[in-house]
Amino acid sequence: MSGRVLITGASSGLGRQLAMDYRQAGWQVWGCGRDGERLAQLARDGITPLQFDARDAAAMAEVAASLPPLDLLILNAGNCEYMDVADGFDGELFARVIETNLIATGHALAAFLPLLGEGARLAIVSSSVSWLPLPRAEAYGASKAALDYLAATLRLDLKARRIAVTLIRPGFVQTPLTAKNDFPMPCLVPVEQASRLIMTGLAAGRHQIHFPSRFIWLLRALGALPVWLWLRLGSSLVSKGRHS
Repeated sequence: MSGRVLITGASSGLGRQLAMDYRQAGWQVWGCGRDGERLAQLARDGITPLQFDARDAAAMAEVAASLPPLDLLILNAGNCEYMDVADGFDGELFARVIETNLIATGHALAAFLPLLGEGARLAIVSSSVSWLPLPRAEAYGASKAALDYLAATLRLDLKARRIAVTLIRPGFVQTPLTAKNDFPMPCLVPVEQASRLIMTGLAAGRHQIHFPSRFIWLLRALGALPVWLWLRLGSSLVSKGRHS
């Protein structure tokens, strides 16, 4: 199968790998991002680069006006920052992460959703962090939990238009973003493997894609614990300066 796909956050990490893999599979690919130099590298691989800030609604609307209908839209752009609440709640950090991960996704939907017709698919990249509240992830976790809800409601509302919606909830993926983490990352997945798993799941028409299985089951099991017990375990992670 091949078609037309637009991927946000394609200048690095998982988005970049997806863009390259879809192009290799014969798709016509538009890769979006802010970094012009990295996007130029994608262009050399046959990917059409679209440079804009995902928080700029007007820029996205202008880009969308020049595009043909799409078969697949992957909203992957996002960022991660952790908060040390013991030093005070950082409202600016919180707003920054919410704007990048959630509000910018809304801008992208407003711009690009009209390009999806009957039989097309929308994919939203969230995170496995939404399975379980984790230390220091107040902003990041809240933004990703909101994306989960957004995808679920869009799935209902777009059914009449026969547009499918897939929620992607990866664990830790080996990318420049996770390379900044200062804590152990269990079950770290190579970005090439993550891309293959996502492409396979989308081709199969899955409503949700989450991996790696062992890590997801661990999060779900911990999430089922009584609150008092998770408070004790979670507090021990904070005291050790860890987030896993």
